[in-house]
Amino acid sequence: MSTPTPAVVERYFAAVNAEDWTAVGNLFTPDAELAAVGAPPRHGREAIAAHFPWTLAALPVHHDEPTRVVVAGTVVLVEIRFTGRNRAGAEVAFDAVDVFDLTGDGTTIERLTSWYDTAAVGRMVRAS
Repeated sequence: MSTPTPAVVERYFAAVNAEDWTAVGNLFTPDAELAAVGAPPRHGREAIAAHFPWTLAALPVHHDEPTRVVVAGTVVLVEIRFTGRNRAGAEVAFDAVDVFDLTGDGTTIERLTSWYDTAAVGRMVRAS
């Protein structure tokens, strides 16, 4: 028996893929934290929402595709296949893992950690 993906996590990926940064921010609690590899921690909805356009600026084409979701209470682990193109049009593809800590009712994100190989991604982003 599989546990369904929490709706807030589904909305998160839909908003990131649509570049709806306001919607992304609204999925987090007011005092939420984002800890992404290679970036300083972000605190609060506005700082979290501002992180995404800054991070994805070098990837004008991007898509996060959840490939596996593991739910353990209010913790949701998502394996992701990222595909896109850098500014030069070169393909970028890598795997990542996001770990969501949800509120007790599961409707809002309290903390998100994001894990991927920053060195390999950096090389792909800079490729021409």
